[in-house]
Amino acid sequence: MAAMTAIAPTGRRTRWAGYTAAAAALAYAAPHFWWGAGVAATFPGDFATAPHGDLEAAIGYWVMGAVAVFGAVLSLALVRPWGRRVPARLLAVPAGIAGVGMTLWGFTYFAMRYLLAADRVVSAPAFAAQDAHPQSAWGLFWYGLFLLWGLTLAAASWQRLRAGRPHCASCTGS
Repeated sequence: MAAMTAIAPTGRRTRWAGYTAAAAALAYAAPHFWWGAGVAATFPGDFATAPHGDLEAAIGYWVMGAVAVFGAVLSLALVRPWGRRVPARLLAVPAGIAGVGMTLWGFTYFAMRYLLAADRVVSAPAFAAQDAHPQSAWGLFWYGLFLLWGLTLAAASWQRLRAGRPHCASCTGS
């Protein structure tokens, strides 16, 4: 029977994905907290018409900001030594699914913007004013952030799954 070596730690070159995903998560979280506090800066649309009731603000701003902070911790757990305490599949599979979902969400926005610009689709009347608002340009940044966050979270998840497999010492010639 071949001897099995310990699980290889994540190399410096492969940690960039986890750190980038964590930074993107925090970049998403921060404005949600200041929007919840009533500061309109970088809001993608007309902040005055956005929901500001207690429940809407709690969910739309504070809860989403907290979920993004959790996403940053999850991203770091994929690449930091303290994250090795959690089994690879338990950590990386949900993170990978979230990464794919965020990538698709960001990509869909850019596909829709392309279709709107090419006059292949027309905004629904309920969204026409929002789409024409000057602040809607922030959507390019926010959905670009979703693309970056999703791609790097999925990459960090894949790397964690690959690093989580024990390696056969006789197969590598060691």
